Amino acid sequence: MRLAFLGFLLVQIAVIPMAAQPEPPHLFVAAPSDDADPDRAIRILVFDIGDAHRFVRRLVLWPAAGRPDGEIVRGIAASANTGRFYLSTTRRLAAVDPHTGAIFWEMSYEDHCCERFAVSPDGRTIYAPAFGSPKWYVINAATGELRATVGVAGWPRETLYAPDGRRVYLAAWESETLLVSDAATHEVITTVGPFSGFVCPVTLNAKGTLVFANVDGVVGFEVADLQTGLVLDSVAVDDVAKDAAAEYECPSHGIAFTRNGQELWIADGVKNRLRVFDATVYPPVATAAIDLPAQPRWITFSLDGRYAYASTGDVVDVTTKKIVGALEDEAGAKVSSQHLLELDFTEATRKP
Repeated sequence: MRLAFLGFLLVQIAVIPMAAQPEPPHLFVAAPSDDADPDRAIRILVFDIGDAHRFVRRLVLWPAAGRPDGEIVRGIAASANTGRFYLSTTRRLAAVDPHTGAIFWEMSYEDHCCERFAVSPDGRTIYAPAFGSPKWYVINAATGELRATVGVAGWPRETLYAPDGRRVYLAAWESETLLVSDAATHEVITTVGPFSGFVCPVTLNAKGTLVFANVDGVVGFEVADLQTGLVLDSVAVDDVAKDAAAEYECPSHGIAFTRNGQELWIADGVKNRLRVFDATVYPPVATAAIDLPAQPRWITFSLDGRYAYASTGDVVDVTTKKIVGALEDEAGAKVSSQHLLELDFTEATRKP
């Protein structure tokens, strides 16, 4: 029997300073992100990164729902241009004021909403994977108005914009290819792959020329050229057997480059580890493994590159590769989530 292993991309965006005394950087953590969370309210927990990740406050966006299917968070992102962050759940998508938790707009599409979405570099457009439907919604980020849909095969899961904003990369479960949509016409113009298994989380190199993808059945990643669409290499850790990896959907469900681009980190859901690869060589070479107390479902990095955040709630020092802390709420309970977002503000960027 295959064990379900789900997680979604964690997004980090800085709100660009504009010549004022900056506030400390804060980490916004969205919950609940799985059905095991006993608190069913959709909420944001805020932590002060500069003060040992001290809990600051909670923003309750929607109270616990009474419907039997519940409601969980599926994505979070932000825009430096709008000063807003955006949150998707199984039921809705909303634009939120990060200071007060006030909701600028919220929308449902076909009575539900969205998986891991992405905001365009200019902050004007959202590409959001439909929850349970084979399509992406193209949404006006200012109003939530639906502009278009992009039909696909498989179960839409994750979205990435190219650095220049001209293309959007669409990753769907039950698909071995990455689809490429033209951001102007909202039409699929090419594909990348096929990979050796269903596409799991993906990330781009700094130049936006290569995609590094977790794929089903592999604790590791595969690399494809975004210009030719060809898969170039497959890299797997050497201490996890294929039979063990096959027990999980996406045994690696998390992949990210460090801020300086010199390391590639992946999640190992079989041995509950973060795996570190030297990305200054090609293909990247494994250099370290970091044991975690639970199964990791995603990884992201602080904007200064000092910390790595696992979805388990553990804080890892990027240099020493040691766990140096944990995210804990006001009651001291450890906070786990696949959806984290760092926001850095100045007084000039307090109003959207």
